[in-house]
Amino acid sequence: MVNEMLSDSPRSGWYENGQRLCEDRHFQDHMDHGVPIQIYLDGVHQDIGFIERFNRRFVRVNNVDYDRRRFTFVSRPGY
Repeated sequence: MVNEMLSDSPRSGWYENGQRLCEDRHFQDHMDHGVPIQIYLDGVHQDIGFIERFNRRFVRVNNVDYDRRRFTFVSRPGY
């Protein structure tokens, strides 16, 4: 399933369900447009929700800070 982000944003693009997020612009797009993400640790589901904030080291979802080097973040458009 492919989800087109809002086309009026110069940073927006296409995200597939399950696409891994790794660049700042990926996290910013998801936060700006309210696209949920799923979080995994060693392939095991940990959480799903909306990005509240992020920086180069952490992503905050559901009031929990997840280390970007330790966890895997994937797009869940339409969830």
